[in-house]
Amino acid sequence: MAKPTGLGMILDGADAVEFWKNEEDATFTDEQMEFYNKARRVYKEHPF
Repeated sequence: MAKPTGLGMILDGADAVEFWKNEEDATFTDEQMEFYNKARRVYKEHPF
């Protein structure tokens, strides 16, 4: 009988190093920030 598997991500070596480097130094482009700010404005104007 099959055993259930846990969900998750396993990174080793260079992949793990790159992942944590990106997590610690998150940077956003002007386009990404513009999109985020627009989404916030729309949400505030039309709350659920």
